[in-house]
Amino acid sequence: MKRLTLWLAATAITATAWAGDYEAVRDFIAAQMPLSVRSTPTDTLGKLGLPHPYSVPCVRGMFQDMFYWDTYYTNLGLLAIGDTVQARNNVDNILYVIDRLGYMPNATERGMFNRSQPPYASMMVDDIYRATADTAWLAAALPVLEREYDFWMTRRIAPNGLNRHGNSATPDELRDFYGYMTTRFPHLPADAPDSTRIAAGSHFLSEAESGWDFSPRFDSRCEDFNPVDLNANLYLYERNFERYYRDLGLDGADRWGEAAERRRRLMEATMRDPATGLYFDYDYRAGRRLDVYSAAVFNLLWAGVLSGSDAAAAVAALPRLEMECGVVGCEMAERPYVYQWDSPNAWASFNVLAVAGLDRYGYSADALRIARKYADSIAAIYRSTGNLWEKYNGVTGTIDVKSEYELPPFMGWTAGAFMYMTDFLR
Repeated sequence: MKRLTLWLAATAITATAWAGDYEAVRDFIAAQMPLSVRSTPTDTLGKLGLPHPYSVPCVRGMFQDMFYWDTYYTNLGLLAIGDTVQARNNVDNILYVIDRLGYMPNATERGMFNRSQPPYASMMVDDIYRATADTAWLAAALPVLEREYDFWMTRRIAPNGLNRHGNSATPDELRDFYGYMTTRFPHLPADAPDSTRIAAGSHFLSEAESGWDFSPRFDSRCEDFNPVDLNANLYLYERNFERYYRDLGLDGADRWGEAAERRRRLMEATMRDPATGLYFDYDYRAGRRLDVYSAAVFNLLWAGVLSGSDAAAAVAALPRLEMECGVVGCEMAERPYVYQWDSPNAWASFNVLAVAGLDRYGYSADALRIARKYADSIAAIYRSTGNLWEKYNGVTGTIDVKSEYELPPFMGWTAGAFMYMTDFLR
């Protein structure tokens, strides 16, 4: 109630307007989310069989597989509408896949098995654990999560001890992916030498693993970088494991706390600009930070990586990413190419993390303002189009976006983020 009072006072919007604008979208989400649940109980030629029904991003059309990091945000919506059963089904499916493959791929479609996506399984488990207080379930999940953590620490580790993105594709798959990329980036030469196509295809496929496919963050050399958000997420894994060990009465909690602190110090030493206190993706091959300031910094706030002074620096830098209608992917700048994970595009994922992270550090007024911008934009788009969409324009609050493919109607994380934001505003 305190949040709602603060928000109403700041925006001069009545509770009746809140109910009219937001409840219509919430009702739409509650009706549509069950329609995005699928079942594939046995393996097929193209898909991995899953033991439970699973959520897909779109009710129809594109994206009819279970995607990894999308599911974290989808689950926020499922938990908000009270569907703990389906949220737990989703997490149990991801744990099943990790147990079977040793990692969670980008999606359950076999063509995406050659990479993962940003690691969120620990955070999904945490949400279910908090909702159910089921310690027996947590105890069964923990070794599976540790197996996934081992994947990141052995298959995706850079020489400096921080993590990077990568892939396990064959040369033929890399050639094919480069060919696919020429349809998204017309500037790429279709007749490039074979060695160029393989090397560039590997960087692009690794960037697809980052979830930010594609952005100016990595200069089309994703494998050469320690990403801010990836390492923030793994820091949160380590902190979660520390807490899980204590909750379950297991020996070894301290080593996870030490691992988290070691990662935090490495991130500070490499990613932090000492002049500003701001964090940037680190090119470990060149030994320098890239100067693209992106919404990946909100993972740091969400995960609790930052000191109080560095959190204050991130808040002071909000105008570099916060626009009239929400947070955008990267600070506005002239780019040689169009990227969908760039300004002016606003995505559900980092808008949620901005709100959650700012609130975690006590910047509630900033968190409320961004939550309102996101919720108002999605409500207005729903009023004008009758649907939710994968992303939107954070400057205009419309679906006039930079895209590398046709903009799909979207339930998934857009629905989850809207539910999260409007619950936060209550």
